[in-house]
Amino acid sequence: MSIFEAIIIAIVEGITEYLPISSTGHMIIASSLMDIHKQEFTKLFEVAVQLGAILAVVVLYWKKFFDFKRWQFYVKLIIAVIPAIALGALFSDKIDALLESPTTVAISLLVGGVFLLFVDKIFNQQAGQRIETEPDISNGKAFAVGLWQCVAMIPGVSRSAATIIGGMQQKLSRKLAAEFSFFLAVPTMCAASGYSLFVKDWDGSGTAQKGYELLLSSSDNLYAFIVGNIVAFVVAMLAIRFFIGFLQKRGFRLFGWYRIIAGIVLLILIFTQVITE
Repeated sequence: MSIFEAIIIAIVEGITEYLPISSTGHMIIASSLMDIHKQEFTKLFEVAVQLGAILAVVVLYWKKFFDFKRWQFYVKLIIAVIPAIALGALFSDKIDALLESPTTVAISLLVGGVFLLFVDKIFNQQAGQRIETEPDISNGKAFAVGLWQCVAMIPGVSRSAATIIGGMQQKLSRKLAAEFSFFLAVPTMCAASGYSLFVKDWDGSGTAQKGYELLLSSSDNLYAFIVGNIVAFVVAMLAIRFFIGFLQKRGFRLFGWYRIIAGIVLLILIFTQVITE
């Protein structure tokens, strides 16, 4: 992977990680168009570059993350991340297989896009008062959002969309659902990155090696990792600020249309073999 390719994927990650349009799906599309999607380092990079996006949330919400007197906040995040960690450990091989399928991404984009067209109307019709602040989120509701997050293990679904919709289904306001989705991204992506770097075996070279060994196997890989995470951090900071304001004013409908168009375009590219499985 060249530095230019790393920057492109990092920009895609930074823009899409916290929008309901699937960062993993878009990174798969980008790497497929650059014809590097089958490289072992590319697969590792698409997970490890999320560390930059994680840091963006911690920096923007640093008062929240470093207020150690409110320990209940950390408990909720731990409870919410348990389902994804458990299912990820049980079905890691199947998830890895899906990550190599642009067709899966295209179908998920289309189906998720249709759902987003109607999601605002569905939840606007829900009776009852909305939860507006994080301390009012119960442990049970946090766990329910964590269950919704598991749907995003299918590439193209979008972790952000799944957790925001899960939060709204649990009577969180759109703004709070989005913010809790951002908070939950931190332990989730730390776990995914840690697994990819220190646990999973990457054997594209014919000999099993850990992610960090693959990362350090060449200076090009290390430079791509460093530059990619810096770019992802900066772009994610801007994307988060944009998304909160846009979501409060406009809702999900525009993102739904985008997903539908992106899914159709991707299917055309696959059918014409511009992108191959």
